[in-house]
Amino acid sequence: MRSVRIKTKDEYEVLIDAGLIDRAGEYIYSVAGGEIAVVVTDDNVAVLYLERLRASLHKSGYKTVVFTIRNGEASKNIFTLSRVLEFLAEKRVTRTDIIVALGGGVVGDLAGFAAAVYMRGISYVQVPTTLLAAVDSSVGGKTAVDLDAGKNLAGAFHQPRIVICDRSILEKLPPRIFVDGCAEVIKYAMVTDAELFDMLLNQSPIDLEEVIFRCVRIKRDLVSEDEFENGARKLLSFGHTVGHAVELLSKFNMAHGQAVSIGMALETMAAVKIGMCGEDCYTDLIGLLHKYGLPYKSPYSGDRIARAVLADKKRRSGNIVMALPRRIGKCILCDVEVEKLERIIFTKS
Repeated sequence: MRSVRIKTKDEYEVLIDAGLIDRAGEYIYSVAGGEIAVVVTDDNVAVLYLERLRASLHKSGYKTVVFTIRNGEASKNIFTLSRVLEFLAEKRVTRTDIIVALGGGVVGDLAGFAAAVYMRGISYVQVPTTLLAAVDSSVGGKTAVDLDAGKNLAGAFHQPRIVICDRSILEKLPPRIFVDGCAEVIKYAMVTDAELFDMLLNQSPIDLEEVIFRCVRIKRDLVSEDEFENGARKLLSFGHTVGHAVELLSKFNMAHGQAVSIGMALETMAAVKIGMCGEDCYTDLIGLLHKYGLPYKSPYSGDRIARAVLADKKRRSGNIVMALPRRIGKCILCDVEVEKLERIIFTKS
């Protein structure tokens, strides 16, 4: 079993191994205790893994209750959050009990935010069931829901007590869900790990456990340095400034990884245009996105993307902080004028 310790104000471990869902209860109880475990999941994941998780929790002495949402980004909103909070109160969940997020990024973000605000904060754990959640959203304590104006505009920093990543679940993902997570893996490679980029390009199939381990270590380093995203952690927003705008324009019908893939391509082209990186950086990125079947052309015009970017949390007055590449494996933070985005970011194809 691989383990990565995340050194934030409240330290915790990310465990990576096959078959962990059947041992989740013992790991959760050892760090969180409590009597009631509230499992928040979605209707797709519940059919596949809920009973295995509940059996493990029961074996460790937990009474379990379940809140199930509809699969998809459309469920990650303030109204669903309200329903979760009312459910917690109805079930008389106390500050000593826990929430268990069983699912992908939507479930993890929603359950984590509910844990952050219910009774001013209770414990929660992450059991990611998608590659995207395993390498990114389950680690680091960023929790949120979407507002009509934009993605993740209401949220809180609230670290989990433990992250339990069952590799065997991820190996069974449908291809489209697996590929969606590959966009976040490629992001890590572009931001700080050229060796990972080469692995993704040349290995087939990839060593999934090694890939997850490397991504989580990268996030550990950035989160430990900058828990509340005031500096270095913003490097992980590479591809997300444009990506979140694309998601918003699609009314969240486009998968997150697909939107981030387009965002990485357009933001790298912007870096080429302003002379920050060579055209080979863009060409190499497009080659890797193509290998994994990820999109890189925007269905939306530059002016629409620029307007949608105005809702981004990283915007300060007329500027927005963006992570842009200097080369494969090296991104830096730049202040970009929002009014220039249409001119430098969008390339007609």
